[in-house]
Parts: sequence; C-alpha cells; structure tokens
Amino acid sequence: MSDPLVLIPARLAATRLPNKPLAEIAGEPMIVHVWRRAVEAGIGPVAVATDASEIAEAVARAGGQAVMTRSDHASGSDRIFEAVEKLDPQGRHDLVVNVQGDLPTIDPAAIAASIMPLADPAVDIATLVAVIAREEERTNPNVVKMVGSPISSGRFRALYFTRATAPYGDGPLYHHIGLYAYRRRALQRFVGLEPSPLEMREKLEQLRALEAGMRIDAVVVDDVPLGVDTPHDLDRAREILAAKIIAARRTS
Repeated sequence: MSDPLVLIPARLAATRLPNKPLAEIAGEPMIVHVWRRAVEAGIGPVAVATDASEIAEAVARAGGQAVMTRSDHASGSDRIFEAVEKLDPQGRHDLVVNVQGDLPTIDPAAIAASIMPLADPAVDIATLVAVIAREEERTNPNVVKMVGSPISSGRFRALYFTRATAPYGDGPLYHHIGLYAYRRRALQRFVGLEPSPLEMREKLEQLRALEAGMRIDAVVVDDVPLGVDTPHDLDRAREILAAKIIAARRTS
C-alpha cells in the first residue's frame, strides 16, 4: 500500500451545534484537536477539507494544511473526493482515510488500524467497530450496529449496518464508528453512485456501498470515540481532553 492521505471534512453548518469545528476545547478549536490526532496516527499526510475560510485559517494557525472545497456537497465523502483530486491530481496516494471532524478524542492508534484491511486487495473500504458494553445502547437507534462475519481475531467482513438491534440472539453487538479508509478508486465509484434504497431507509450512507456489491471490512478497536453533536457532548470532550493534558503534565 502507498502512503494514505488522511482527510478531515469540516463545515460550519451544523444544526444542533452551530460552528462546532471552531468550538474551543482546551484552548484550541475542535478541528485542530482532530487534526492533531490524525497527525499522531503517523500513516500519511493530513489535510482538512472545508468550505469555510474560518476553519482553514484555524488549521493554518496550528501549522496544518487545509483545502477549500465547494459548499454544496451532500456528504463528507463527496467533500473528501473533491479534496483528494485537488491535493493529489497525479494519483500518488491510492488510499484515502476519512476522519470525521467532530471526533476530538479519537485514539490515533484507531485511525492507524483503519487501513489494515486494505492490505487485502479484495477489500474496497475499511472501517472501525467496538463492542457495545452498555445495555441501553443495544436498542438505541442512534447507535449504529455492524452485522458482520468474522474473518480473523478482531476483524469482520461487514454484511449490513443497521439502527436496529442486530444480530438476534446471544453474543456481542458491535457499535459502528464512522471512520472510513477507502481505496481511491472505490471512493471515486462510491461518490458516483446514486443513494440506494436501504441507505435512504436506514439513513446510513455506507449501505450504498454494500448494495452496490462493494466489500467493507471492519476492525475492532477498544472503545468508541466521543462524537461531538450537542453542547453536552462538547462539555464532555472538554473534560476528557483537560484530564489528558493534566495526566500528560504529571508524567512529563
């Protein structure tokens, strides 16, 4: 595999938490924290794909790279495809990792783990899952579950993604984490597809790929990173990162 290109889509137009990429956490905008986690993964160059000059400027002040994209994209996948074509028109990078811009607490090791299934040429897209530990999350439709067939220890071939409680019966359920590593040609194919029936029914974009016959493999990681969607989530992220900063100072 060539060096992946890691892209973080970010926009200001969030309904539940306006301007959330610029929300301050431990003295820096949230998007800068996500950029730092992606850099710490150490798997390839990192850039933020955005349509907002304020986000681009915040990333640049931190020493990062941002690429401006159109404002009319329907999804983060569309935004990163435009960004990769701008950043790498020669096609040097054949893997593209899409890290959501609202995951300031994500473990860099999880980002690095996402590309491992793509060593298998049969895999088009790779993603992450974690075992659901809290009983209430098993039935929560906001917690997306991966239904998959085990390939090896800690790895599945994804058969379906659903908001329902699945699969039925005894055994663990797996919480899907919305981070994707694409083969570049798979990303190009994916963004060219029309929304699929199950995608529209479940409101899960990844079902478009499965319905088109694309293969998605999932790697199991230790925990689910906090996605910041509400003011309460933002408060939790501030607490988590403040605690990590204090712990780091104590050990330094």
